[in-house]
Amino acid sequence: MTATGKINVQTENIFPIIKKFLYSDHEIFLRELVSNATDATQKLKTLSALGEFKGEQGDLTIEIELNKDAKTLTIKDKGIGMTKEDVEKYITQIAFSGAEEFVQQYKDKAEANTMIGHFGLGFYSAFMVAKQVEIFSFSHKEGAKAVHWTCDGSPEYTIEELDNVTQRGTSIVLHIADDSEEFLEQARIETLLKKYCKFLPVEIKFGTKKDWIKKEGDEKETDPDSYRDEVDNIINNPNPAWTKKPVDLKDEDYKAFYKELYPMVFEEPLFHIHLNVDYPFNLTGILYFPKLSNKFETPKDRIQLYSNQVFVTDNVENIVPDFLTLLRGVIDSPDIPLNVSRSYLQADGNVKKISSHITKKVADKLDELFKKDRADFEKKWDDIKIFVEYGMLSDEKFYEKASKFALVKNTDGKYFTLEEYQNHVSTLQTDNDKRVIYLYSSNPVDQHSFITSAKDRGYDVLVMEGPLASHYINHLESKLENTAFVRVDADTVDKLIKKDEEQISKLNEEEKKTLQPVIESVVPKEKFTVVFESMSEKDNPMLITQPEFMRRMKDMSAMGGGGMNFYGAMPDMYQLVVNSNHPLVSKILAEKDAEKQKQLAKQTADLALLSQGLLKGEELTKFIKRSVEMIN
Repeated sequence: MTATGKINVQTENIFPIIKKFLYSDHEIFLRELVSNATDATQKLKTLSALGEFKGEQGDLTIEIELNKDAKTLTIKDKGIGMTKEDVEKYITQIAFSGAEEFVQQYKDKAEANTMIGHFGLGFYSAFMVAKQVEIFSFSHKEGAKAVHWTCDGSPEYTIEELDNVTQRGTSIVLHIADDSEEFLEQARIETLLKKYCKFLPVEIKFGTKKDWIKKEGDEKETDPDSYRDEVDNIINNPNPAWTKKPVDLKDEDYKAFYKELYPMVFEEPLFHIHLNVDYPFNLTGILYFPKLSNKFETPKDRIQLYSNQVFVTDNVENIVPDFLTLLRGVIDSPDIPLNVSRSYLQADGNVKKISSHITKKVADKLDELFKKDRADFEKKWDDIKIFVEYGMLSDEKFYEKASKFALVKNTDGKYFTLEEYQNHVSTLQTDNDKRVIYLYSSNPVDQHSFITSAKDRGYDVLVMEGPLASHYINHLESKLENTAFVRVDADTVDKLIKKDEEQISKLNEEEKKTLQPVIESVVPKEKFTVVFESMSEKDNPMLITQPEFMRRMKDMSAMGGGGMNFYGAMPDMYQLVVNSNHPLVSKILAEKDAEKQKQLAKQTADLALLSQGLLKGEELTKFIKRSVEMIN
């Protein structure tokens, strides 16, 4: 007997709302329907384990069938099935979730936690791509009759019981709409299945594929085609590594799973973190530390977010702290709502708790690695430095933990913790104001002469390079008491760390006034300020410095520092420092021929510019030609 009815909804316009607003992407329908099929299968396993279903489970593989000629896509499971009453209850009353009710009924049973649940409107996502949907279902209950339900996308539906059906489970048949025929393409469906269902806990079959199978009795390959057999195309791995206990996995298992997640990534990860928490929330997963380049980039597709092995998103920005998006791997929690609205996910309380916990676990893992094998940790430091610096900049709790294992490296390649380094330099590098001055270089090759001058005085120089360096230095200055960072080329070496003693100048003020316009005439006034300093005769006759504050503000502006745009728009400004104690400077002053004097000043200034990479183009060509003439 066939019956008709109306779907119990509050508005006749529910289907247009589902199609347009409920889901941000129509392809999500496949995830919802296959997840429902998985639920039905998991329910059967639970009832069987509890002794409430005594029949044979048999093959529980979920099958996806595509019929391009008939324009249908079918999702078929061999799970718990539905009676006519079940269909009317769970299908015709929109937003009443069968998985939700089942979990509540069996909430004290461990097996109930395998339910994906919380779908509600999931089944109706089918109408985003289908002009008609049919359900064929046969319940596991004794004496039940099979049922056939059909709906064309309006609130009207028909339902009838069927005889002579023996296959337990449910088949959802989608008659694909004309505007959604992309979902009749095999490649499109297989791509979606691998995206959303790659790790669902029940095997999913999508047709067959040819595989290489050596026939028994064959001793050598003759015709390669004789080794190609049709086998089921199982598109998922029902038991991924993160669902197993860490004690049951070896290092090669973690590496193999990394290759499964990222088949096109050829470098092995540096190390991994296995997340396994059951209180106060459920959380499993594996996070990998890849080798990070010195470029600052936050990829949007490295960490994959799952809910009970159902793919939710690979864009976890604003769901986990930004610095964690530099990692790769999987996070899985049934406490994360399987809802495609990112704003909903970001506001969810459980998501925030999970995010904080992951941050703590990552910090704890790094601390453990540092304490366990410091030498190995130092070898990996340059590859994870950006991650740690970014975390310390953006997360206060992470900073507190990371400050114990975060390293700095000097120009000799030696590593120190922050506390170790302060003890290392505080005696010699404390200035008149009782501040410990951390000298650093952002480019040891370009700034080699400045580094040499500093080291000649016994000072130590750090290497602080990379896109986050200026922000990180600023942050450390705000955290470390009585400490300042000064780039090694920010001033003359004797002024980098101000001490009581001062060099006596060989030039008096009158001689400086005489020489200043000569020097100013050989460099652009809009870019360079000429100053005289009393330095050692061993130091260069002239050198270029760039004041620390302005240069640092410009660097931060280039990285998008808030409120720094003003500095970013300003031109680069430098000081041309004249060493008033160098014999060559005295020679320039003593030269009576104005043309020769200017040429000598120009050559000396150009040497200073050349050492900083500031001599280019035509000026560099002239310098080379002039140098050859002077040698001749």
